Amino acid sequence: MTSFGHGTHGNPRSRGRTWQRSGPDRATLAVVGAICAVAGFFVLGIVLGPAAVVCGWLALDRAGKAPRQVPALIALVLGAIDTVMAVLWLAGAF
Repeated sequence: MTSFGHGTHGNPRSRGRTWQRSGPDRATLAVVGAICAVAGFFVLGIVLGPAAVVCGWLALDRAGKAPRQVPALIALVLGAIDTVMAVLWLAGAF
């Protein structure tokens, strides 16, 4: 408990978060990955596809909470499809 005038300066666990928040969170990465994957179907698929795969992979939660993983899975799958289509298009087979 904190007393009057002391706050939580001595006990970092009472602030709620104990990890450092220096990078983007998983939800933001999932949304950015999904946007990259959808945009990659129309322009710069060879760049935006792998970017979507990376964002989706980083956004996946290891805890296994299925409803929160849907945008990350969408980004991962669409990014992979986009990358394969871009490689096939560059190879001249598509």
